[in-house]
Amino acid sequence: MAIAASVGLQSPGGGIWGQVQQQQAQRNADQAEQQARALQARARQAQSVADQAQVTAQSLKSQSSQAQGSAESARRGLVAMKSRDDMLVQLDQQVAKVAAAVVPAPQVAAVEPAAQPVTNAFGQTTGTLVNVTA
Repeated sequence: MAIAASVGLQSPGGGIWGQVQQQQAQRNADQAEQQARALQARARQAQSVADQAQVTAQSLKSQSSQAQGSAESARRGLVAMKSRDDMLVQLDQQVAKVAAAVVPAPQVAAVEPAAQPVTNAFGQTTGTLVNVTA
């Protein structure tokens, strides 16, 4: 009988050796499952980071488009201002040419004829003095 017990220990499918192998396989499975759960948690975390990065990228893209639009608007405004300034310079030059071409007429002082004294019916000269006595 002792021989049968010893044979049972060494048989690959049964006895203590089988239990040890089964326990080792269970530990290996548990470790693999634990490692899989840890990797899944890391994958979820990485996906969350990637999703947030995607949101940030979209926001930055939108801000970039707005900034590009503002820059183009500013450039158009600058071109319009330069064009206006150039036009004003040309207008000033034309006004100066016209002003130089126009010769002003000489100023003639208006001369009022001097009042001629008038002799009234009594022989008095009027129109030169004012009589303030009444």
